[in-house]
Parts: sequence; C-alpha cells; structure tokens
Amino acid sequence: MQPSEGKAFELHIAENRIVRGDFYGAASQPALGTIIICHGYKGFKNWGMFPYVAHSLAADVNVLAINFSHNGVGEDLLDFTELEKFARATYSRDLEDLDEVVKDIRRSESFAGSAAGEKPILLMGHSRGAGVCLIYALDHPDQIAGVISWNGISNVDLLTEDNKKEMRTAGRTFTLNGRTKQNMPLDLEILEDMESNRGRFDIIGRISGAAFPIVLIQGTEDGERLIRGSKQMVEHNPAIQWIRIPEGNHTFGSVHPYQGESEPLKQAIQETLTTIREMLG
Repeated sequence: MQPSEGKAFELHIAENRIVRGDFYGAASQPALGTIIICHGYKGFKNWGMFPYVAHSLAADVNVLAINFSHNGVGEDLLDFTELEKFARATYSRDLEDLDEVVKDIRRSESFAGSAAGEKPILLMGHSRGAGVCLIYALDHPDQIAGVISWNGISNVDLLTEDNKKEMRTAGRTFTLNGRTKQNMPLDLEILEDMESNRGRFDIIGRISGAAFPIVLIQGTEDGERLIRGSKQMVEHNPAIQWIRIPEGNHTFGSVHPYQGESEPLKQAIQETLTTIREMLG
C-alpha cells in the first residue's frame, strides 16, 4: 500500500534556513489536535517508513512530518545535498526549528483552519528526534500535550571520543552514512552546543519533572544503549509508559526505499494510534 501524499509546506526561518514538511489532514474531522513527527540522526521525513506512518496516524489528528533545517537534505527531499548544513546540525537549531513549527500551528490558518491553533499539540520523534521532542516539551510544558518516543535516545551525546578529539583539534570530524556511503561532516559547534547546554539537554536528569504524558514505543531488538536509556527514564519517572514491540529493530523492520509494512511497524503504529487517543481523550 502506498500512502497518500501530504500537502507540502515550507517555513522560512532565516536566510537559507528552511523547515520543509508535509501536512496530513485527519480522516475524522474535526481533528482532536495535531501531532508533529520529528526524524532522527541522518534521517529525513521521506525516509522509508515515515510517509506511510504519517498517513497512517492521520486518523483522529492532523499530522505534520518535518525535516529539520540542518538535517542535510535539500529541495529534492531524498538526498543529502546540504552537508555543510548537516555539519552545523546542533540540538539548539533543531529545537528552534520545532519551536517555529509549534508557533506556526498556533497562529496559522493555512493547514486546517484557525481551530487547529487552539487544539492540543503532540510530539513524536524517532531516535534523536525523540530526544529533541522531550527537551522541547520539558522547556514548553504548557504548549505540548504529550510526547511519543519511537526508539528514542535518552542521552544527546551520539559522538565517539575520536569524533570529539578531532573536533577539538581540527574543528571538524566526519561520520559515515552506511546507506549512502557519504562521509558527513560534523563541526565543533555541535560539541560546544551540547557542552554549553549540559543541564538543559540532560533528559534523564529532567525527566522526573515532566508535566506531560510520555510513552516510549520501542522494539525489543533496538540498540542496547537505547533500551538501557529507556529503562533509566522509567526508573526516574514511573508514570512513563514503556511499550515493547516484539522483534522490532531500530526502524521496526522498515528500510529505505520503503518496502511495505512489517509486523513490528504495524504494531508500533497501532500502539501509537491508541496512545494518541488516550492522550487526547
């Protein structure tokens, strides 16, 4: 099954800084609210499962799937043609992007009428994107009605010690994209952003004070570090719901290009639909 296409939009945040996205209107109107889907590290909204997931979740809510402005994917929406932007993809920039999207929903009539701005907003992120969602919601609890994490991080530091050493000595390091075989640059400012925002980005340290519902949806075959991080989050905040998807890996069996719905992906979507209704019910 091929998902229907969303309505493309662009938010021009600054010169040469664009958040590109797709809007999927809720099948059942009026929508209960809006959910924003945030991709992860080396990810983008058109990767593999994401268009299908966005379409599938647009049942009771409007769905926005976005590309962060510095994710490295340009106008063609499929290739990493903006590696110099990727080199400066700090968490602070991702959080600024997400803030602009939330503000646009609150003030905009362009997606689903003025009523959309008055309805609850949920955040859903995959991997690194889940970490961005959690930090944003912790910073703006009055704006966000809940966060859904798909195989999400609990520690923002995804750099190796070699990466950090090279950043500090040369100002730039590189990470290999296993799929495209591109050596993707990472500039020192990424490390500096994490170090200067150590308290703000400390998800484990802040999670006990979360004033919004959090649901972790995670494959049993996800990475050991991410599973351990989820366990820590639940230990710090027992109100967090942790749902395990049998045999699900980091992408719930999805690949790029998209090859159809795996059983783990089907279950993850079903659990997410239930979660959305519970959060907004």
